[in-house]
Amino acid sequence: MTAPGAPALGGAVPRGGPGAARQLVLAFVCAGYGVGAAFGWGSPRLALVMGDFGLSLAALVAAVSCLLYARTAACRFRPAWLLFAVSSAMASAGNAVWGWYEVVLGRPVPSPSVADLFFLCFAPPAIVGLLVLAKRPVSKAGWVCLGLDAWLIGGSLLTLSWSLALAHTAHAQGESVAPTALALAYPLLDIVLVSMVLALHFRRSSANRSAVNTAIAGLALTVLCDALFTSPLLRESYRSGQLLDAGWFAGSLLLAYAPWGARRMPDSARPPRGVRHPGRPIASSLSALTPYLAAAVCTLGILYNVIDGRRVDRVVVLTGCTVVLALVVRQGIMLLDNIALTHELAQKENHFRSLVQGSSDVIMIAAPSGVLRYVSPAAAGVYGRDAEELVGSELSALIHPDDLGRVVHELRRFLAAEPAREPTTRMECRFRSGSGDWLNVESTVSRHQGGLILNSRDVTERVRLQAQLQHNAEHDPLTDLPNRALFTERVRGALTGRRAGDEGTAVLFIDLDGFKGVNDRLGHQAGDELLIQAARRLADSVRAGDTAARLGGDEFAALIVGDGAGDRAARECQVLEIADRLRLMLSQPYRIDGGEVRVAASIGVAFAEPAMSPTDLMRNADLAMYRAKAGGKDRVELYAPQMQAEVVRRTELAARLRSALHEGEFALLHQPVVSLATGRIAAVSAQARWRSSQGILFTPAEFLRVSDDGDRSAELGRWLLEEAVGQAAERRRDGHGATVSVRLSARLLLDRSMPLGSIEALLTRHGLPSGALVVELADSDPRISFDELEQRLIALRRMGVRIALDGFGSGYAAINALRRLPVDVLKLDRGLVEGVVESARLHKITSGLLRIAGDLGMQSVADGVDVAEQVLALRAMGCTHAQGMAFSGPLDEYRLRRALVRGEYPVPAALPLPVLTAGIPPARNGSNSETRVPPA
Repeated sequence: MTAPGAPALGGAVPRGGPGAARQLVLAFVCAGYGVGAAFGWGSPRLALVMGDFGLSLAALVAAVSCLLYARTAACRFRPAWLLFAVSSAMASAGNAVWGWYEVVLGRPVPSPSVADLFFLCFAPPAIVGLLVLAKRPVSKAGWVCLGLDAWLIGGSLLTLSWSLALAHTAHAQGESVAPTALALAYPLLDIVLVSMVLALHFRRSSANRSAVNTAIAGLALTVLCDALFTSPLLRESYRSGQLLDAGWFAGSLLLAYAPWGARRMPDSARPPRGVRHPGRPIASSLSALTPYLAAAVCTLGILYNVIDGRRVDRVVVLTGCTVVLALVVRQGIMLLDNIALTHELAQKENHFRSLVQGSSDVIMIAAPSGVLRYVSPAAAGVYGRDAEELVGSELSALIHPDDLGRVVHELRRFLAAEPAREPTTRMECRFRSGSGDWLNVESTVSRHQGGLILNSRDVTERVRLQAQLQHNAEHDPLTDLPNRALFTERVRGALTGRRAGDEGTAVLFIDLDGFKGVNDRLGHQAGDELLIQAARRLADSVRAGDTAARLGGDEFAALIVGDGAGDRAARECQVLEIADRLRLMLSQPYRIDGGEVRVAASIGVAFAEPAMSPTDLMRNADLAMYRAKAGGKDRVELYAPQMQAEVVRRTELAARLRSALHEGEFALLHQPVVSLATGRIAAVSAQARWRSSQGILFTPAEFLRVSDDGDRSAELGRWLLEEAVGQAAERRRDGHGATVSVRLSARLLLDRSMPLGSIEALLTRHGLPSGALVVELADSDPRISFDELEQRLIALRRMGVRIALDGFGSGYAAINALRRLPVDVLKLDRGLVEGVVESARLHKITSGLLRIAGDLGMQSVADGVDVAEQVLALRAMGCTHAQGMAFSGPLDEYRLRRALVRGEYPVPAALPLPVLTAGIPPARNGSNSETRVPPA
């Protein structure tokens, strides 16, 4: 906060700024007045005017200046400056009255006069103002010492001045009381004022110290001139306008200048608390010597009387005795105070020593050179080294060389910072222990007499725990390989920095084929052991600079960092060789629980491209891995841009599929199932077709591939079943009694949203006999429980619904399903039928399967019979029914009814074959071998 029209008291005045200009003006005015007074001002009258009214004007300026400053918000000691204003006003009034007599009236000033009254009123306000500025003592003893110090100074000055001049002045005045009192009042008040100035010089408040010093200097100069004026020699020869007036003039201007022009140290430049200023010890010493100096002055006054041969005055003796008594009392108080302070200091030292010795932290004090001066006893327990052993050693010799540069840099930065803004700092480094190990030490550093205080503690366990937590957060807990987060960070590092733009960097995504079967057969513990062994093989197969990671489940990944080579084709060949070697390594048998377990590996490879993000690179590798699984598994697939296009297409198709059922875009077609013996239509197979709003017709192979999610597949299966049963019931009412077969997945059959009662209710609602429905069981999902599926199919057969095993001849679960499930119809897979004519191997396999079906008393249906040669071959093998383009493709309801009216399709002529029943044979209770069911 600043006074209006004045510079900031809290800021340093720059060299050559407004403060320097004010000082020059002040010095120039004082010097000009002094020169004029020295040469008599040119005329006696002008000397009287400048000596009287000039001094009055200077004192008035000081009074107005102090009054204005006391009214500003920046003033902290308003009463003191108001008192200084009153004191200066008294001096101004006294000089004005003095000038009235000498200049206006032209006669000598009477003694006593009104001017004497004003001059006598000058000292009391100044004395009280100095008391206000003084730093208040905190105890009663301090107040007593302050009073004793003032009396010691005042009594000593009184003794000396009485011996030199006052005694002579008192005798010269004779018996006249008023002149004697007036002659003694001036010097006595000056002595009191000087005593206060000296006593308070070492006790003034630290706030706005420069302004207070300037004010004290002005008052001291005024008191000095008063002392000279009261001496008999100068008083008898004094005339207004002489050189003595220049002292009073300068004292008044200094007091006027004090609150405005004095500089105050800015907060940032002040020494911090606890840091001693270089001048403080000298000032403290002078303050302590003040009583003894006062006693010495008193002694000089007495010696002067003795040496001069004068009779020792009673005033001198009385004053000297009181000074000695005050000195003795003061010393007694100081002695008691010192004893109390010594006791308190001892208690604090013991308390501090107990804290330091009992603290678990190590406290060390280092000199500016880095040498340890003190080490607390806790060093033995923390560092394993005695404190005496560490004292005198270099701090740098105890710090780990790799941490030394960082520590030195931090300490230099801390020492260069401002103490007020940064009193302490923290640093962490490794510290050599007594056993030679390196301990992680955290230290709080603060300044101490140019050196440093280090409060250190051992944080080795905390650092180890943090490192362990960091490791756990970035690594897979089972295999200890980097997890997805750390792998992504490693990929980002490979794509940025000095490796940015290296297209030789590749990411491999690896999936273990058949791992779920291991979990299902042998349990999760065996699966975990397999993952651990696979992770070990993967980590041993990659290079030192590469990264192997486990992303989750049975998915692994590898980052192959580029070597900077420019030949992209050669690099691709090299990485593909690495991937194939990993595939072979991961496909080797695993020893688990004393037996061998085999799994395969599907690997997708993607190479980095300029400006590619880690997410894009990992997504490309993931797409390539899924392409490898879709292409037959146990293979390596390189990412190609069309893979992403296919994913986009499938995503868009799946999004449109969600609303296709509700918007009526699905249609139901039926393909006739023909008896190979007679050519008659024995059944119809219901198939869904999707014609999108854009007019695109999708086959089941296309839209079923994008409806893999359970909810969408279940919804489509329920729609297909309900539409097929409803249309079959309508055809039966119109006289067309062909059986309808509906393909359903095992997951849908076990879905809680479609219980057994819902199928029975559906048949009842539409009025379709249960024997007119055949459920084609799709290839069994390995995650489905065979026990639950078997119970569900048995319940369906009890209702009269027939069960057909669809896609027989493909998949690993076909034989197991044939062995356990209640199957009535065996439906050969299209893959067997397509090569039955050209391939002798497939011919034998198909013939064998048909023979098994015949032996079990099952009907057989060949799917995908498209040419006459296949019809002849299958009929010769004993196949009973077929469906395919050799007879008819899928038909809409109108064409289907026309085909049912016709009732049969021509069968290619061949050798006579045994005639098989074309209708629907009656069902009999018993085993599968005793049951004849219609084809599906």
